[in-house]
Amino acid sequence: MSKRYFYITTTAPYVNADPHIGFALELVQADAIARFKKLQGFTVAFGFGTDEHGLKIYRQAQEENKLPQDYCDEHVGKFKSLAKALNLSTTHFIRTTDQKHVEAAQEFWKRCFQNNDIYKKNYKVKYCVGCELEKTDSELENNKCPIHPNLAIEDYEEENYFFRFSKYQNRLLQLYNNRPDFVIPSNRLKEIESFVKKGLHDFSISRLKSKMPWGVPVPGDNDHVMYVWFDALVFYISTLGWPDSLLDFEKFWPVIHVAGKDNLRQQTAIWQAMLISAGLPGSRQIFIHGFITSDGKKMSKSLGNVIDPFELVEQYGVDAVRYYLLKEIPAADDGGFSHSRMKEIYNADLANGIGNLVSRVIKLGEDHNVTISDQPEDSIELPESLNKGGFFDHLEKYEFNMALEEIWKDFRNLDTEINSDKPWEMDKSQVAVRLKYYLKEIRKRVKFLKPFLPNTSDTIMKMTQGKIKKIPPLFPRL
Repeated sequence: MSKRYFYITTTAPYVNADPHIGFALELVQADAIARFKKLQGFTVAFGFGTDEHGLKIYRQAQEENKLPQDYCDEHVGKFKSLAKALNLSTTHFIRTTDQKHVEAAQEFWKRCFQNNDIYKKNYKVKYCVGCELEKTDSELENNKCPIHPNLAIEDYEEENYFFRFSKYQNRLLQLYNNRPDFVIPSNRLKEIESFVKKGLHDFSISRLKSKMPWGVPVPGDNDHVMYVWFDALVFYISTLGWPDSLLDFEKFWPVIHVAGKDNLRQQTAIWQAMLISAGLPGSRQIFIHGFITSDGKKMSKSLGNVIDPFELVEQYGVDAVRYYLLKEIPAADDGGFSHSRMKEIYNADLANGIGNLVSRVIKLGEDHNVTISDQPEDSIELPESLNKGGFFDHLEKYEFNMALEEIWKDFRNLDTEINSDKPWEMDKSQVAVRLKYYLKEIRKRVKFLKPFLPNTSDTIMKMTQGKIKKIPPLFPRL
């Protein structure tokens, strides 16, 4: 049987700000998909990396009186730490300051240039440093970027290289028409399709080195560095070793991207046009998630309502944080976070739900000297009840909350069955048989809980085989 390969990535975060809960959501969603694909038998590549060029980082380094590279070296570790704190199953990592990425970006530039898609001209534009994007008047509110209203819009006028984005309008519309599931959810596909139908404008892909030296050097022109978005998007293929080492690229490409709605245009239109220009296959699919609000308000440092994912993991535990993000935040829309709701969900679903169910069955198993023979996880199949409920269908559509609801409904049904059976009232010969049945049923469900709560899944798998012995609560009540 031939191997099946699967590649998924998150976006590459700028290292100039601390990791926030919105990016933690993106990481956990991507990790759930990656782990789900492993359960299906795929060999999975999960790409992750950091975006370290551009004006934001250059200015931040200047403010701290540091060289940009030194500044990046100091801050990249917090994103690696976040991956560890969230128990991600990442397999590939790259920084955009890594030499192999720089060389990949330059090769990509050369291919687009050879295709006559890069040219130089003078231009004047309004620019949002926060987005690292040009802005039209229609995209601004009171001459402010709606995403970064605290930053002044800057006027640029200089000679830059441009990418012939306008050339690819029909190709992009054809892509969207032929592949209605190319962008998920469907309302995001309609949004980008509407944007492209209005007409595309060529955009700047370089900056004068004399004004902003922190970037990948443009091949053949020492006066320019690449605009950060052109360089950063190439991270999706440089992560796999393109172009020098094609073994992973040829096995795993094309990719599924997980990105926030503020990245819609870059992922679903700009990057796809760039790939066509460079003569490379386009992405497989783009899943666009929403934002997280705090107590009904958009998170911002000025409001003081930014949520630190490290503190959440420290307070509630990694699996509890993963559970909240995947269950409570709608996959295709904005969602809210509050500590009161976090505690409510924790106690109801984790402490009193799965935690209580497993604990009481384990205690009964120990009391009655139950031993479960080892069973390889690979041999455990999805319960028929979950198959009927569309568990796999929900995950294929990135409907994490609905997939979790299917599992929890099954746990509740098993709990009801135990209450109805009253094994504590059975004689010894009956109760041992019945307890083995419950433990095996728990294992069936817990195996498929791994994409969401990997630590909890592994712990329950270990404690439900061999001689059964009780352990401390999986989720102590808050």
